[in-house]
Amino acid sequence: MTTNGVHLETVPHWIGGASVGYTGATKSEIVDPATGHTLRTVELGGADVVDEAVASARSAAEAWASTPTPVRATILLAFRALLLEHTEELTSIITAEQGKTLADARGEVARSVEAVEVATSAVQQLKGEFAEQVSRGVDTYSFRQPLGVCAGITPFNFPVMVPVSMFAAAIACGNAFVLKPSEKVPSASVRLAQLFAEAGLPNGVFNIVHGGVDAVNALISHPDVSAISFVGSTPVAREIYRRSAEAGKKVQALGGANNHLVVMPDADLDAAADALVSAAYGAAGQRCMAVTVAVAVGDIADQLVAKTARRAEDFRTGPGNADGSDMGPLISETAIERVRGALDAAADQGGTVVVDGRKNSTEAAGHFIGPSLVDHVRTDSDLYKDEIFGPVLSVVRVDDLEEALRVVNASPYGNGASIFTASGVAGRRFAHNVRAGSVGINVPIPVPISWFGFGGWGDSRFGDEGLNYDAYRFYTKAKVITQRWTEPRQGVAPNFVAAGSQ
Repeated sequence: MTTNGVHLETVPHWIGGASVGYTGATKSEIVDPATGHTLRTVELGGADVVDEAVASARSAAEAWASTPTPVRATILLAFRALLLEHTEELTSIITAEQGKTLADARGEVARSVEAVEVATSAVQQLKGEFAEQVSRGVDTYSFRQPLGVCAGITPFNFPVMVPVSMFAAAIACGNAFVLKPSEKVPSASVRLAQLFAEAGLPNGVFNIVHGGVDAVNALISHPDVSAISFVGSTPVAREIYRRSAEAGKKVQALGGANNHLVVMPDADLDAAADALVSAAYGAAGQRCMAVTVAVAVGDIADQLVAKTARRAEDFRTGPGNADGSDMGPLISETAIERVRGALDAAADQGGTVVVDGRKNSTEAAGHFIGPSLVDHVRTDSDLYKDEIFGPVLSVVRVDDLEEALRVVNASPYGNGASIFTASGVAGRRFAHNVRAGSVGINVPIPVPISWFGFGGWGDSRFGDEGLNYDAYRFYTKAKVITQRWTEPRQGVAPNFVAAGSQ
């Protein structure tokens, strides 16, 4: 493809351990959200490319499943070392295509390294159980075996961390994997595949197909795909869960969020305000764990809003690779329009726009909008109910912790929730009663380390176990064996037999 007479590099598929392109294939432009300029193109595949990738994975799956688990772990360790070696390269790719700041992108790579470290512990995690003498001369034991071919469908906001969290665990368990990354940010995935091959991964164990709805539908309906992992919006997650389950597949589908941070009257308000702007506006709010609602308890609401507003106004918006940028662009002009529309509706539905990011779109060529803070937000308003996925923080005012819990627990989402307080009693009460998969106490974004499971409640997750540590059970199936061994019959032997003669 050429743009303004310039030939653009095309991001290929990765099948059977090599880059694969197809003559005449449909291509999509990859746009730098900080400039609006086209960086390169990506080749889009449909059912035919999915068939080829799944066939490659299927042909490699049996041998890979038979590979000793410590050998698989050794290859993953080599992959981990290459991730560390190429951190800056991967960071630059993330920032160029996704827009987040370099510091944020480095953090994403670091969490990916952590996910691979957990995957190397497959020898430990896949151990089974043994029960001796469950009946006379009978023992029972269990172990877990890989599923075969697994597939992942990943979003634009974490081009490295989410794919790695899926395929590292699946491959460590002995599966082959087909990844369909977001076509907006495809380059990092292909670089990961190249590094994994360099680490010694056999051809066909890891494959990448770029595409849109046609590729997703083909993966869901393919009879040789045993499991589907998805991260994205709630409506899509619900549909993928339904269709994948109907097709007889294991499925984990992580959806959207509406994460709350409750601030108690005894909290350190400066620390709480710092946490709010970091969690709400970092990565331009394009995180499934971003804080979207501050729940101000009691008479501290005015102080909290004032402190948060000052920090939001000082938050520096600019290209992710520019010195001093706290927040980069949104992924697209469509995302900008969604945020603008949400702020328009908020003012019409009783909210007070304290900080208006629409006035801070200084980079005209890119997809920039500044942080916004809206006070007096009603829980029946569109701003509160909808997932904006942008740099907008709503403030809901309540009288006490009980009302705060009612507000949080009434949300259909349950990805994460946090509380800032100096009271251990309040913190424990909140942690015990809040309906969310990840809970923070004086922590703004309660994403657990990879040695714990990750996945929300309610409309934030559909299907089986979540990611990280929980993935070992998702990407395997259990087998239980009951056995009896009896002594061989000697028959009738009336004659004397000397020892050692048999």
